[in-house]
Amino acid sequence: MAAIFFHHVVGDLTVGKPQIVELSDADTLHDAARAIAASPEGAVPVWRARAAPEEPPSGARFVGMISAVDIAAFVATAGDHAMQAKVGEVVQPNPELLREVDPGTRLIDALELMRNGVKRFLVRKNGSWRGLTKRFSMLYNGKWLKNSESGSPSAASSSNRQLSPFISSVNRFCCLSREDILRFLIGCLGALAPIPLSPICSLGAINSHYCHVEASAPAMEAIQKIPRDPCGVAVVETTPDGVRKIIGDISAYKLWKCDYVAAAWALANLSAGQFVIGADENGSTPISTFLEPSISSSVVDETEPVRSPRLLKKFSSRSIGFLNSHANQMRSMYRGRSAPLTCRSTSSLAAVMAQMLSHRATHVWVTDAEAEEDGVLVGVVGYTDIFGAVTRSD
Repeated sequence: MAAIFFHHVVGDLTVGKPQIVELSDADTLHDAARAIAASPEGAVPVWRARAAPEEPPSGARFVGMISAVDIAAFVATAGDHAMQAKVGEVVQPNPELLREVDPGTRLIDALELMRNGVKRFLVRKNGSWRGLTKRFSMLYNGKWLKNSESGSPSAASSSNRQLSPFISSVNRFCCLSREDILRFLIGCLGALAPIPLSPICSLGAINSHYCHVEASAPAMEAIQKIPRDPCGVAVVETTPDGVRKIIGDISAYKLWKCDYVAAAWALANLSAGQFVIGADENGSTPISTFLEPSISSSVVDETEPVRSPRLLKKFSSRSIGFLNSHANQMRSMYRGRSAPLTCRSTSSLAAVMAQMLSHRATHVWVTDAEAEEDGVLVGVVGYTDIFGAVTRSD
C-alpha cells in the first residue's frame, strides 16, 4: 500500500476550501437547486435549523443529503408549485453519510470511512492551518507525536505553540467531498505507481452489480430503481441473446444543473430512452437561468406548469421514432452531453479517474473491450471502487 496514505492527513485537503454554507431543512427546493448547482456530485448536505445564530455545524444537526434526482422525482409526483416545498419534505434522513473528523485524521482512515459509505467530511477550519504536507507529519490520527527531544523544555514549549491554534480555533468548518479526495489522489499518481497504470479489470475496480432499465420502460420506473451509490441507473437495450447495450443513464450527475420542472415533466411522460436524450440536452442549460425571477416566476406560477408548451418543446425534438426501434439511428444521434460517460474494461485506473474529474461525474460505465460491438455494458466504476483499488494491499 502506498505510504502516501500514512504521511498525509485530512487537514492537508482543507487548504483553500471555502467555509461551509449550510442548506437548512427549512429552505425551499429552489434554494436546494442553487446549492446543488454549485456543489460536486449533484448533491448537498442538509442540516437542521440552528437553535441559535452562533451554533456551529455538527454531525448532530446533519439530516442527510438531497440530490438532483430527489428534486426531479419529487416535482414529478407533487405537481404544481413543488419547487416551493421545504427541503425537509424531500430529503431522506441518513446521518451516516457525513462524518465530523479532526483535521489530523490520517488519509488512510478517511478513505476507509468513505469506502464504508461516508460521502462528506465535516472538518474544522483554522485560520493558521497551513497544511501538513511533509512526509513525516507531527500529527498522527489526530494526536501530536512525541519525538526524542520531547523531554526538553524547548521542545515542550514548541509543541504547545503548535497545538494552541487548534485549541483556540473559532467555529469555522468546511466540507470535504469524495471529489476532493479523488483530486488529491490524481495529483499523487507517482506515489501510487504502478496501480494507476493498471487496467481496472485487473484491479477489481469494476462493479458488476449495477442497476439498469430498458429504454422502452417508463422513466419513472428508472427513478425508483436508482441506488444511492453510485446514484445512477443505466438505460440499455437488450439484444435477443441477452447482451445489454448502454445508450444513456439517468443519474444525479446528469441532472446536476437541469431545469427540474422540465425534467419532472419528462419523468412523468417519457420512456427512459426518450428521457436520456431530452434530459441531457436540457442539462446543458445552467440552473441559474431557470432560477432567475423573470423566468422562474412565469414557470412556477402557471396553473399547470408541467404541461406548458415550453416544456413539451424541450423534450420532443429527438423522441420521434424512438419507439419504432431504430436503435442504430438513435445511437448515431447521440453527441456531446447526450452520450453516456463510458470507458473500456481495459482502461487504466488513472484514465478513469481523469474522466470522472474532467466531467465532474460520480461514476463511469464500463463496456466490454473484447466485444465485437461497441457499448456492451459490463459494469460501473464509482468513487468507492476507486478508493478500494488504490488502498488495496499488494
